[in-house]
Amino acid sequence: MKIISLKTEAKGSSRIELSDGSLFSFSNCYLPAEINNKFITDPDAANGIEISVTEEKAFRHASACKRAEKAALRLIARAEQCSSGLRRKLEKRGFERACINAVIEQLFDSGLLDDQRFAHFWLESRIRLPRSPRRLLIALCTRGIERDDVETALKHVLDDETEYSLLLRFVKKYLRRKNSQNDDSKLKIKFLLKNEGFSNTVIKMYLEEK
Repeated sequence: MKIISLKTEAKGSSRIELSDGSLFSFSNCYLPAEINNKFITDPDAANGIEISVTEEKAFRHASACKRAEKAALRLIARAEQCSSGLRRKLEKRGFERACINAVIEQLFDSGLLDDQRFAHFWLESRIRLPRSPRRLLIALCTRGIERDDVETALKHVLDDETEYSLLLRFVKKYLRRKNSQNDDSKLKIKFLLKNEGFSNTVIKMYLEEK
């Protein structure tokens, strides 16, 4: 297989025509470094060069990654994504796992994909619901976000005032479900709130006012 034409395009992309009639573009970042150095640094010199099967596969893989990246960027443009959710969506669109892995790594490196940022936005959109920190944490972890990222996001979103408001909404829902505000002792409520992930500071604030 020979390269008939290799031209660089804008934004780190190139376009290649092969002797079998194939014509496609690819993102240079998805090529192995040695192939980048061999062909992309001087694309004009690559014209007419015989390429190996491995090199041909690398070019085609880079092209497939570019298509997967375009799909990923369209999803990111609609809404903030997390890596696990984006991975599932790309799999449903039929992209190969190797391409998805490469694209997700590239998007992380470029800052377009950030699980901690996703966790932060997700929490802010749900912080007014009557949920506890523990349940928010579990909900995000089930979405594939690392626990450390979730805990960091919770610390940023839940200052004392915000957490106390969340606690009041959670307790109100809990007591309404119990049908009485006198069913539970302070000790029982303290244990419940502690188990639900509320901090000692806001639990103490609530119990002092109860």
